[in-house]
Amino acid sequence: MTSALAAFLAAGSLPYPARAQSTALLGFSDTSSAAQRARETRFDALLDPNDQRTWMKRLTARPHHLGSPYDAENAKYLASLFTSFGYQTRIERFDVLMPWPTKRVLELTGPKRFVASLQEKPLPQDHTSWETREQLPTFNAYSIDGDVTAPLVYVNYGLPRDYDELARRGISVRGKIVIARYGQSWRGIKPKVAAEHGAIGCIIYSDPRDDGYWGGDAYPNGVMRNPTSAQRGSVEEMEVYPGDPSSPNVGSVPGVKHLPLSQITTLSKIPVLPISYTDAAPFLRALGGQVAPAAWRGGLPFTYHLGAGPARVHLALKFDWKLRPAYDVIARMPGSERPDEWVIRGNHHDGWVNGAQDPIAGAVALLSEAKAIGVLAKAGDRPKRTVVFALWDGEEPGLLGSTAWLETHLPELTKKAAVYINSDTNGRGYLFVQGSHSLEAMMSGVADVVTDPEHHVSVKARELAELRVAHFDGAQGNADLGDGSAFHIGALGSGSDYSAFIQHGGIASFNLGYGGEDPSGSYHSIFDSYDEYTRFKDGRNFAYGVTLAKTAGRLVLRFADADVLPYEFGPSANTVAMYADQVEKLLETERKQTQTEDALIADGSFVDTEDPRSPTLPPKSLASVPALDFDALTTAVAKLKTSAAAYDEKLAAYHGSGSVALDDALIATERALLGDGLPKRPWYRHELYAPGYYTGYGVKTMPAIREQIEQRDWAGAQAGIAAVAKALDAYAAAIDAATAEIGAG
Repeated sequence: MTSALAAFLAAGSLPYPARAQSTALLGFSDTSSAAQRARETRFDALLDPNDQRTWMKRLTARPHHLGSPYDAENAKYLASLFTSFGYQTRIERFDVLMPWPTKRVLELTGPKRFVASLQEKPLPQDHTSWETREQLPTFNAYSIDGDVTAPLVYVNYGLPRDYDELARRGISVRGKIVIARYGQSWRGIKPKVAAEHGAIGCIIYSDPRDDGYWGGDAYPNGVMRNPTSAQRGSVEEMEVYPGDPSSPNVGSVPGVKHLPLSQITTLSKIPVLPISYTDAAPFLRALGGQVAPAAWRGGLPFTYHLGAGPARVHLALKFDWKLRPAYDVIARMPGSERPDEWVIRGNHHDGWVNGAQDPIAGAVALLSEAKAIGVLAKAGDRPKRTVVFALWDGEEPGLLGSTAWLETHLPELTKKAAVYINSDTNGRGYLFVQGSHSLEAMMSGVADVVTDPEHHVSVKARELAELRVAHFDGAQGNADLGDGSAFHIGALGSGSDYSAFIQHGGIASFNLGYGGEDPSGSYHSIFDSYDEYTRFKDGRNFAYGVTLAKTAGRLVLRFADADVLPYEFGPSANTVAMYADQVEKLLETERKQTQTEDALIADGSFVDTEDPRSPTLPPKSLASVPALDFDALTTAVAKLKTSAAAYDEKLAAYHGSGSVALDDALIATERALLGDGLPKRPWYRHELYAPGYYTGYGVKTMPAIREQIEQRDWAGAQAGIAAVAKALDAYAAAIDAATAEIGAG
C-alpha cells in the first residue's frame, strides 16, 4: 500500500452527514418527508398477497420460456394488467437468436453400456410437471452442436483451480469429455475452462451434496432437488457480452442484421449438456484412476474417482438455431413535474419452464407495486418523476430482452434514466441487495422502515444480525458487506437484468430480493412450479412477496417524489477506497505466492499436499511481480473523498425543492464511471463493477486492475490503474458539478 493511501484509509470512512440524524428522508425536506411517509403508509395498505397468488397461478399455468406460445400470451396478459392500473403500456418485440435442441444423446459406451434418459419424471403432487408437450427439454442454451466420443474425466466444479489440482496429479483433459458438478460459479465458466484445457465435451450434473438429498428431503417430500431433476441454463459467454449473441451492441429489433453462427464469439466452444444425479451416477461410478480429493467427493453412494477412463462417453447435440420473438412489456406513468427523469423498475417474466420462484415470485411483487402506485395516481397523487415498470423477456437465455431494450433506447436513457431497480427471484429470509454505492444510504433508510414479516424487526436489523452470526462463525461470504456492525450493499456482477443498465449504460442500479430460507433445489427445472412454491415456500402466504413490494416500492416512490434525487457519495468514496486497498494487497499476495512457488519448485518439493504420491509439477518459470505505480489511483481516491464530503455536507444543510439542473447533474455521476471498455470485452464499460472473466455472475471490482493482476499481465494492470484513476477523476468532477447546483438559481 502506498503511504498516501495508507494515510487516507487511516483517516477513517466518511460518516453519514448530520442530516441522517434529523427527521428528514434523504432527498426530502422535513415537510416533504412527512408527506412521503404518509404516501408510503397508503401504499402499504394497498398491497394484497391474494393478488400475488392469483397472478402467479395464472402466469405459471403453462411453460413460458422465450419463444413459447404461453410466453406471448403472458406478455399480452401483463400488458392488460398494466393498462388497467392506469399506465401507458406497450409490448416491444425483439427477434433474438434462441436455439432449441433437436438431438440430445448421452451414453456410456464402455466398460458397460448405459444410455442417459435425459428426462425429468413428472410427479402426481405437481400438476404442471405433466405439461410435457410444451416443456423445453433439459439443455444448456448456446451450447454448440457436436458429436464426440472420448474417455471421461471428473473435474469437480470445473473451475481453474480444479484443473490446477488435476495437473498436480498428472491428469490431462485434452481430447477428453469432462463431467463437472453444478455450483461454486456460473455454469458457463465450466465449459469455457474445459475448452481452454483441451476438452472436447462437457457434462454438468447436479450432485445431491450440493442441492439434493444431502441438504434435506428431496421434492416432493421437501424442497431439495428431485433425483431426476436437471438444471437448465445458459452457457452463453455473458462475461464477454450479454444479450442476443448474434447482434452485439445493437438492439435486435425486427429486421436488424444478425451475425452468422461462424462469427459469434459468445457461444460455448464445446458441446455442453446438463443432467440429473440419477443419470450422472453410472458415469461417475464407471470412472477409475485416482480417488478424488476429499473436497471433491459428492453425495452419491460410491467412491469418486477422477479418471481418465475406463469410462468412455458418447455425447451428441444438435440445435435448430432460429430467431424467436422476445416480448418486453413496458408500462409508463409520466411524471407530474419532471417527466424527463425516469425511475425504472424491472423483473423478467420468462422462465425455463413454469418458473414460479424464478422469476414470477419477483414479477408479482412488481405488479403489486405498479397496482398500488396506479391507485395512488388515480386518487390524485401522481409521482413527480416518470415511473417505468418493465417485465423483460429472454432473461434466462442471456439477459436478451433487457439488453436489447437498453441498446435500442440508449441515447434517451443516457439523458433521462435516474435509476434502475431490479428484482428476479424471491423467497423467505433475509434482504439481499447489491447496487451502486451512491445509493447505499438511500437503501439503508428504506431497510430501516420495512418490517420482516416473520421476525418483526426491520429487514435491516435482521440482515445485520445474520452478518454478525456469519462473521462470528467464520462463514465465507461477501467480505465487502462487513461484519454486521454497519449496513452495506454488495457490488453488482451479472446474472440478471441490471447488467446492461449499469455496466453498459452507466445507470445507477439496484438488485434486491429476499431469500436464504428457501433452498433452490427446484431451480431451472420442471419443479419450479406453483405447487412447489405454495407448498414449501413463500407462496403459503406471500408475506415476503409483499415485503419485497414494500421495499422496492419505497425505492421507486422515494426516487420518484424526492425534492432532490436521493444520492449520497460518502459510502461510494468509502467503498472505492476499500477497492483500491484490495487491489494493492492483491499485488502483494501475488508477489508472496510467486516467491513461495519459486522456492518449492527450486528444491523439487512442490507436490500435492493431500496425496504425496502424486507427481511433482514440472519446473516452470514464474515472472517476478513488479512494483506497480498506484499514485494516480491514490490521488484520484483522495479527490473523490473530498468531493463526496463536500456534496453530502452541502446537501445535508439544504432545505430547498431541488431543480432539474441538479437532478441532471446527479444522473450524470454514474455515467462518469464509464470508460472505453474492459480488456477482451469492451461491451463492459463500468470501471468499478463487472462480472469476472472467470467467475461469470460473480463481481470483480476495479476489474481493469484486479483481473490483470490475477492473470499476471503487469502492463495491463498498470494501464488499468490509469483507466480507473481517470474514471474516478471524472466521477469526482461530476459530483463537484452537482454540488455547485445545490441551491443555484
